[in-house]
Amino acid sequence: MKIAIKNARVVDPRSRLDALRNLFLADGRIAAVTEVSVVPEGFADARQINASNLLVCPGLIDLCARLPDLENELAAAAAGGITTLACPPDTTPPLDEARLVERLRHRSEQSGLARMFPLGALTQGLVGEKLTEMVKLANAGCIAFSQASAPLPDTLVLWRALQYAATFGFSVWLRPKDARLAFEGAAHDGAVAARLGLPGIPVSAETVAIATVLQLARDTGARLHLTRISSAEGIALIRRAREEGQAITCDVGIHHLHLDESEIGYFDTNARFDPPLRSAADRAALSAAAAEGVLAICSDHTPVSDDGKHLPFAEALPGAVGLELLLPLVLRWAKQENIPLTTALARVTCDAAAILGLDAGHLSPGAAADLCIFDPQASWQAGAQTLRTQGKNTPFSGQTLRGRVQMTFINGQLVFSR
Repeated sequence: MKIAIKNARVVDPRSRLDALRNLFLADGRIAAVTEVSVVPEGFADARQINASNLLVCPGLIDLCARLPDLENELAAAAAGGITTLACPPDTTPPLDEARLVERLRHRSEQSGLARMFPLGALTQGLVGEKLTEMVKLANAGCIAFSQASAPLPDTLVLWRALQYAATFGFSVWLRPKDARLAFEGAAHDGAVAARLGLPGIPVSAETVAIATVLQLARDTGARLHLTRISSAEGIALIRRAREEGQAITCDVGIHHLHLDESEIGYFDTNARFDPPLRSAADRAALSAAAAEGVLAICSDHTPVSDDGKHLPFAEALPGAVGLELLLPLVLRWAKQENIPLTTALARVTCDAAAILGLDAGHLSPGAAADLCIFDPQASWQAGAQTLRTQGKNTPFSGQTLRGRVQMTFINGQLVFSR
């Protein structure tokens, strides 16, 4: 099918295009991006979509989304303009066997919704003792290997895992957290935790882990991606490693660009995260690093049931939903920090694609027609009635957000329309 999307504000972060354009799709791919007065040959009878007052960008690419109800969460992703996502291995059961990966991929492909790339478990059962058969998992479709948020306290096991991964050119994604320093902590080790009497997680729980894994990656030559960085000191270590020539990528959860430890208020469990929300200075440092391109941005989508949140703060499960909030929160971040839209959207499109090793997240002719079409001025309220995800847990509940997806295309197929 041929489709002509006309009179749209087209934003392509990779080429830094931000202009009024027409976009033409054919056979699941982008055929052309033209001036609004131009229609390529062969598109006179194409399906017409008038995108006046709408913005078209590449489909968003989310580096971390947990999918407890696969089909439902993939539908929520489409509603959020997300066309590609990475699923961490802390599923039930963990993704430590090829048959589990194959089953998950088959269900995802059958849904016809967002492209889902699983991360394989680095160790069996994610318990941090025995390595998985990474080659078999990669053959089954795993794009990288991770412990998700599960600790890996044995440095020797980590070293061997990085050696194994380096031998085959696999990427290893690690959440830097020293399990002993973070043990039983529930909030950032700062003034708010002290006032509320909550056990704290010091920044050193992150920085000690970063320093360790950076050294091991140097020794083994493993490709390393650090996930959900939360502190200014952590960013400083990563900057230094990059200046010394170490190839390393990293990301931050979108919530950590907007919120700090003060959001806990009086034990608001919707503000409990892993890693925790840290100080205002940490949040500012993360925002600056993301603006510069040091960090990609992800939703860190983690649905939690009411039972998991309606507990004392230290006992509540960490995490918040983010699939449908990723776009409006990126737009809010761009506006608040005066960041060009091409720069902000790059963090959830072409930059994320590069981390996954995909030729995606751009609008070049010949690219897959994965598109997000949204109204940048539309206002809506986040809450149980407007979110499609299984969980409704978000610190932004009740807030008015700006920017709402109107259509999502994957391979030129309309998978969501409001």
